Amino acid sequence: MFDEDNQVQKGRQKCLVHRYKNADGTDNSTTPALVSTKKKTTRKGEVPPLDKDAEELERMETLFKKHEMGEIPRVDWLDQMVFRSFEKRGLQAAKSSMKMLQRQRAINGENDPDNQDGENKDGRPGQSTFLLNVELPRFDFPVVFADHEYDPPPISAFQNLSVSQASLANRQPEVHYGPGINAVGESSSVPGRRLIKVYDPEVGHRDNPAEAKHRRLFRSSYRHGIIDKNLKPNAKVRDELNLIMSYSPTHVLTPEEADLVWKFRYHLTRDKRALTKFVKSVNWRDQGEARQAIQVLGRWTAIDVDDALELLGPSFDNSAVRSYAVDRLRKADDKELLLYLLQLVQALKYEHISADSEEESSQDSSLARFLIQRAAANFLLGNYFHWYLMVECDDASPEQGIDNRNIYRKVAYDFMAELVKQPDGQETRKTLLRQAELVAILSRIAQEVKTSNESIPKKVDRVKHFLADPKNELLSFDPPLPMPLDPSVLITSIIPDQTVVFKSSLNPFKCTFRTTTGSSYAIIFKLGDDLRQDQLVIQIITLMDQLLQKENLDLKLSPYKILATSTSAGASQFVQSQSLSSIANKFKNNPALAYLKINNPDDNQPLGVRQETLDTYVRSCAGYCVITYILGVGDRHLENLLLAPDGHFFHADFGYILGRDPKPFAPLMKLSKEMVDCMGGVNSEYYKQFKQYCFLAFTALRKNSNLILNLFSLMVDANIPDIRLEPDKAVLKVRDRFHLELSEEEALSHFDRIIEEAQTSYAPVVIDKLHEWAQAFRA
Repeated sequence: MFDEDNQVQKGRQKCLVHRYKNADGTDNSTTPALVSTKKKTTRKGEVPPLDKDAEELERMETLFKKHEMGEIPRVDWLDQMVFRSFEKRGLQAAKSSMKMLQRQRAINGENDPDNQDGENKDGRPGQSTFLLNVELPRFDFPVVFADHEYDPPPISAFQNLSVSQASLANRQPEVHYGPGINAVGESSSVPGRRLIKVYDPEVGHRDNPAEAKHRRLFRSSYRHGIIDKNLKPNAKVRDELNLIMSYSPTHVLTPEEADLVWKFRYHLTRDKRALTKFVKSVNWRDQGEARQAIQVLGRWTAIDVDDALELLGPSFDNSAVRSYAVDRLRKADDKELLLYLLQLVQALKYEHISADSEEESSQDSSLARFLIQRAAANFLLGNYFHWYLMVECDDASPEQGIDNRNIYRKVAYDFMAELVKQPDGQETRKTLLRQAELVAILSRIAQEVKTSNESIPKKVDRVKHFLADPKNELLSFDPPLPMPLDPSVLITSIIPDQTVVFKSSLNPFKCTFRTTTGSSYAIIFKLGDDLRQDQLVIQIITLMDQLLQKENLDLKLSPYKILATSTSAGASQFVQSQSLSSIANKFKNNPALAYLKINNPDDNQPLGVRQETLDTYVRSCAGYCVITYILGVGDRHLENLLLAPDGHFFHADFGYILGRDPKPFAPLMKLSKEMVDCMGGVNSEYYKQFKQYCFLAFTALRKNSNLILNLFSLMVDANIPDIRLEPDKAVLKVRDRFHLELSEEEALSHFDRIIEEAQTSYAPVVIDKLHEWAQAFRA
């Protein structure tokens, strides 16, 4: 049906019909449908002489087919002459072919005593192969084969999974090979392999009747009575259960593992790690089993926040389970809740919220009710909750979908309604409205700057004039306005003279505000770019910093504030710093160390820099090296590696994450020569301290891998570029960086090799140099 270009055959086709033969559907078929174009050889290796008439007829048939398809212009008088000539030639070829066939039969009859009657070797008279002309439909446009080839999984592997769990087990099928064609060399190793693989996903998802019956019998014997409540595992089973408890959130339980967890469910109620595994082991389609599971939930010991976040993910759609997770979140204070707020807003997509219902969303969703109540009671939470909702409402992309957009609009409306019930709710609503007006003004300025063809100095003058205009009401905020990206900062006015427009395609600009404390607070506002990916990375860095602080490991991380105000606009905090590239242009020998010497000199120290400054530098380098490795941050060059005067080192611009990188041969970790030289080289004590901090940070974050993986699992349906590319693999990419399959010692040994490769590789040096040349060429 398809040609070598994977296009549907059209028009008249000539097919072989094999008489007295069973159809052969293997790859190397002995009954092919199409005439082979390869030259056949005799047993002696000789190529038989070509039939020139047959070859010419084949060529003419190809031209006739093009003529019928309109690929050759029609000329009536010439076409008639050609048709008559072709008809005569065809008759002559048929007669010639018949004579050759009779001559061949005569020869075979003389040489084969068992075939004196001119019959075929199988005893049947006549020719065994005929040609059948088939007329196929014609289309104006080519129809290209574009199907998925599914690898059929074991049918029984899906019987214990809920709908959402099955979606996790089913990875996105890959398109490979062609229509009904196996890989090259695949068929040669497996004789008799089928030519066309057929797999019906609907059939694959059906339960195996035998295993389904076994499951019901097995679980029914432990469903009632005292026997299952008093069951205790022996040493061997206890080891198996401990192994199951150690699985990461991405692991899908086998039917045997699920049965084992169910069998000892009462014994496991004292283990907080076991709850998520127990919920995965339940067949929620079985109402009786679901009722039993919900009753057992109430007996479970209190779980950690990371497990509660997992229960709010797309894998769990039972309302009772999600309500249980929300009850655990109620015990978290506002500061801890703020760390996960971005993911909790995304989790609203998995709640049972009817966008068409006139009732409040809080009546449908325990998570929505919880978030609305906590956000209404705390302005810091309410500020971020409001802006996260506004961005989701603004997302009109097909990936978001109208249903999700309506859900967020409904939750946003209910949040505003809840604010009215609070004592200071009206003031909060006015504050959020004033923030929106400020963002609208900044967006209008950014739009004018971006579309203007003026030079950078003229653009700066235009922005300053606009900000200084009293009509825009930016010279005084009364009462002071909480900064949207950092509500703890109250701004009183804008400082027009400190405005800067950056030279880039989008022309973001820096504007500075005066605060109630008398200090200044600068932000960079950008229009035309989706900052949600950068916002996610900064949020994860902030969370990891908190996790490290709990382990008494202060790596002097300084994640700047960032807030997406829409799908194409946002603001980020401006931190006084310089890129390693600009520092290298000013100082030739060991530029980073020279920069720190100027800002923090100390002649009594070996490297001439204050001890506190170098300690800050070494710690922050270690922290960002580990974190950017885990998150797979790409496109690292000296332009987005920044160094503050006090020694704080940090990364900026997270346009590539999860292993993506626009440059080939990019290292897994960015550890440039400039960074190492500032520590005194690879043989210095500071470099040894750097590696030790890296090992401590990697170990601490690896212990909290479940929390990090669960946060990413809640973001799989977020419209974030590098997650949207392969949403089913996003969590797996982060998990692979932790190497959870290795022991702690093996993982640290592997991580040590990554550090050494990053430090000794020449590829990053070449990449940095090429980037430097590219920037110079653009300038």
